[in-house]
Amino acid sequence: MGVIHLGERPAPSQPPRGFVPFALGFRPFFSLAALSGLVLMLLWLGLWQTATPVQYYGNVGWHSHEMLFGFAVAIIAGFLLTAVRNWTGIDTLVHTPLAMLALLWLLGRIAPFVPNIPAPVITLLDLSFLPLLALALYGPLIQAENRINRIFLPLLGAMFLANLLVHLESLGVTATGRQGINLMISLIILLVILVSGRVIPFFTEKAVRGSQPRFSTQRERIVFVAIGLWILVELFLPLPWLLGVGALFVAATQAWRLYDWHHPGVWRIPILWVLFTGMIWLIVGFLLKSLSAFALFPDNLATHALTAGAIGVLTFGMMARVSLGHTGREINPPRLIGFSFLILNLAVLFRVFGPLLPIGSYSHWVMLSGTGWALSYLLFVIYYIKILIRPRIDGRPG
Repeated sequence: MGVIHLGERPAPSQPPRGFVPFALGFRPFFSLAALSGLVLMLLWLGLWQTATPVQYYGNVGWHSHEMLFGFAVAIIAGFLLTAVRNWTGIDTLVHTPLAMLALLWLLGRIAPFVPNIPAPVITLLDLSFLPLLALALYGPLIQAENRINRIFLPLLGAMFLANLLVHLESLGVTATGRQGINLMISLIILLVILVSGRVIPFFTEKAVRGSQPRFSTQRERIVFVAIGLWILVELFLPLPWLLGVGALFVAATQAWRLYDWHHPGVWRIPILWVLFTGMIWLIVGFLLKSLSAFALFPDNLATHALTAGAIGVLTFGMMARVSLGHTGREINPPRLIGFSFLILNLAVLFRVFGPLLPIGSYSHWVMLSGTGWALSYLLFVIYYIKILIRPRIDGRPG
């Protein structure tokens, strides 16, 4: 199925100079994702504390939409525009076309705050991004011999449908916003499960001496049957007992994966253990979803174990790893970034379990968690933005 080949080489004696923010997809979109992970969270905390709604989406609706269709979609775009080139050997968007696509994403974030802008304009700006991303990937994926990678095209199409459901409610046409949000969460989790199966065993075997992550075709089939059934049940037959059993099935398959991939040495390498903690949050999130289906755990907190935890931690680790490898650097970030991994996991822990404690109010735990999330992205921005806008240190293109 393919992995991201890092192609690490020793740096030349005089690294190239200048700025190349649009040399490859991960550069602008990881930069935008990191900045939005910081800014969107701080803005949300301010809006939430003052109960100030974003008129087009509403207060909570804006936060949910932007963290999924803004922040997470930027990471997805950066990853796919980079990975598809490696998987297929065919160039994806660079330079001006890539800059235009990044600008469209940015306009979708800004538009809801522009006074007097017509609602249909906000809708058009935001809805157009995913189809154009799919169009940018269509040529390389269709031309390449490996048809399995073409799964990303219908997946992006389904994400567009989820976004449409949210916008239809914002326009007052239907009451489908919550369905759109839930569908998007499930689709991102599906994408995370798909990508993690390609890269985490590869990264582990490459970095940990003596590790031999086990691959099993039978296991992977069961993994995707489990998550596929979960999505179908949630969409079409959301009976509590079916949701509970389905979530438990997904958790078990991910625990099976983690067992097959794990080596004690991963916990000595921050750039690896952050990915494994993301996998743990995926398991914990579905276990909590199972409990919430039987009214044994608050569903909102279980959802944050999957969104802030599984999606947030795994994508944070992936951006940190891919950005180093694809700029020709050693896969060894400074302690500052290892510290950011720890802060992010603590932020998720506070968000998911803090409100259950008899100390502090719900609001206090949300603020503490949001502040920790923002701090982790601030540290990421401080270290990585200069890497993302400068040329590869080995002189290679990209």
